[in-house]
Amino acid sequence: MSENFIQMIGESKIYPILRSNDADKIIDTSKALVEGGIKILEITVEHPQAYRAIEEVSKFAHVCAGGIITSMQADAAFQSGAEMFSSPIFQMSLIKISKNKHVPFIAGATTANEAYEAWKSRIPLIKLFPTQAMGGVQYINDILRQMPFLNLMPMGNIKLNEVINYLKSGAIAVGVGRDFYQGFEHKEITLRTREILRQIKEYKAWSSKK
Repeated sequence: MSENFIQMIGESKIYPILRSNDADKIIDTSKALVEGGIKILEITVEHPQAYRAIEEVSKFAHVCAGGIITSMQADAAFQSGAEMFSSPIFQMSLIKISKNKHVPFIAGATTANEAYEAWKSRIPLIKLFPTQAMGGVQYINDILRQMPFLNLMPMGNIKLNEVINYLKSGAIAVGVGRDFYQGFEHKEITLRTREILRQIKEYKAWSSKK
């Protein structure tokens, strides 16, 4: 099951990240994303309302609990319905949680060394954060030129119109947060989702012919 979720993220190529202290807003945004074709999304647990959002969203989508750094956060997220978790950091204690609960763990890394250490610990998908601040697409290029075996998912202030360039740089998927939904109504979010999925489909068809 763990590998299936990671594979789903790799196939979809786009990974929405929702962050808000308003559970209802998270739920509505999630519905709009799912209507557009999203199957897996991340809800960051920086506010207690996030757990209520996870409970509702997990009824119609696969939810990754984001921002996990403690076992208490992880327990609350899984009890709410999360099926996987991610963290902005990479710690052995988080790997233990993943193994003990048999749930996928997406580790966080910022530097090439951190990404390599996560890979050595058999982390199947590594989110590189904050990618934009570290150099954007060129940063992904530089790391993967030396270590093409890494499964990197850049995130951190990435725009939807930058997703394809990140995929071309070698990223297995791309995490997009506020640019997916902030300032947009439900229908607009759904339309934006359908459009980026259309672009990704075209990119996949193009890359398969290379």
